[in-house]
Amino acid sequence: MSIVQDIRTAFSRRDNALMQLILLNVLVFAGLIVLRAILTVSSASGYYPPVLRQFELSSALPVLLRHPWTLLTYAFTHEGFFHILFNMLNLYWFGQLIREYLGDRRLVSIYVLGALAGATIFLLSYNLLPAFQPAVGAPMVGASAAATAMIVAGATLLPDFTFMLILIGPVKIKWIAAVVVLISLAGISGDNPGGQIAHLGGALLGFVFIKQLQAGRDLGRPVQAVGNFFTNLFSRRPSMRVSLPRRAEPVAAASASGAKKPAVAGQPLQDEIDLILDKISRSGYESLSKDEKQKLFRASQQ
Repeated sequence: MSIVQDIRTAFSRRDNALMQLILLNVLVFAGLIVLRAILTVSSASGYYPPVLRQFELSSALPVLLRHPWTLLTYAFTHEGFFHILFNMLNLYWFGQLIREYLGDRRLVSIYVLGALAGATIFLLSYNLLPAFQPAVGAPMVGASAAATAMIVAGATLLPDFTFMLILIGPVKIKWIAAVVVLISLAGISGDNPGGQIAHLGGALLGFVFIKQLQAGRDLGRPVQAVGNFFTNLFSRRPSMRVSLPRRAEPVAAASASGAKKPAVAGQPLQDEIDLILDKISRSGYESLSKDEKQKLFRASQQ
């Protein structure tokens, strides 16, 4: 199987959000490396910075207004090998925890909202705080804010969950999150204050997201709605309809609860079929359980 086919397979699966996020970051990173190499050997390296500006987030508001998509694309863009390596490792380790307990959709929601929160804090700091205003125009790239949101979200959800760290041993995730936040605070006075501030924005989002979720409010619904819109827009899966023949009303007997029983033993009710078809329209045929697939098949044989 070719690399292209492997990539297509990874993106075609509906239960593969974590690997899809990592793969998007790797593809952008690899694409920029290849482009930079081509431009360098072509003696056209001066064209690379304008290309990079289409991905990186600028702290200058006029530039942002011309490139509004960079509020999100910066979180999929890296220029250093160790930068993307550590971000993807953090995303993989802590993303697995989020995915296991909250599912793929909320994993993506935390990533996207963490990136947006980091971008917001970054922009507000450089445009409102006098200490940073001399550096207005500085760009930012990297998934660090989104990865930090994932770490803090995991620590807020399961503070006593334990990771085995090399050379250290078992460490509870709440202490890992605390160290990450402290390092970001200390880094504000270093060489990359904008990035560290963005980390804090992601950390705040991760904490608030889980607290709101525990209170019954899902902050990720807008992200999920946008995702569903584009999924439905580009999905070519044909709609499925199962037509059941009309039967005489007396044939269906009423159960003790008042619900109608099917006239033929083992045949599903129309209401059950409608629910299954609704599930297909939302999540696709692959999301059905074995029992639901069997019911749909039996209904199609009537």
